Amino acid sequence: MTDLESRLNRLTTPDLKPPVLPDADVAYTLHDTPIGTMLLAIADGRVVASSFGDEETMTQRLARAVSPRVLRQVRPLDDVRRQLDEYLAGCRQAFDLQMDLVLASPFQRLVLADLPTHTSYGRTTTYGAVANEIDRPKAARAVGTALGANPLCVVLPCHRVIGANGALTGYAGGLEAKRFLLNLEAKT
Repeated sequence: MTDLESRLNRLTTPDLKPPVLPDADVAYTLHDTPIGTMLLAIADGRVVASSFGDEETMTQRLARAVSPRVLRQVRPLDDVRRQLDEYLAGCRQAFDLQMDLVLASPFQRLVLADLPTHTSYGRTTTYGAVANEIDRPKAARAVGTALGANPLCVVLPCHRVIGANGALTGYAGGLEAKRFLLNLEAKT
């Protein structure tokens, strides 16, 4: 056996295994969906981001709010990705995920915390109605701003909130994504 063959043998022996990275405090991945690429992140078993925001901005926010140990790791997000794919395929109407609004401001938390109870699958509400629900009847615009910065898009259904006249208004993923989600829910 030549020296080269010997070195190649050592490199291909079954004893050599790829390095195993430690789990991150925050694991994230980019996930392609019919409504666009979403950044999904999880920390301590809770979803902390389901966002249309760009990767660099979102990972910096996660590093500041949760931990600087933010790593791109797909496996910890398998369940989140599966549930999101099922929802977007029309096979799921609710998410069974633990969520954490760590990226939300106190006002956003107030708006988002009960959003699933105020809107059900296939039904919409208005910004004014959400403002009334949180005892801030004059805060419809502030509610819209809070929903526009929802760090848990789709999972917390801010797409179900529309204008008082029935018009589709802003959505982090764009109006086409909002229309897709509302049409998807209307089919069932």
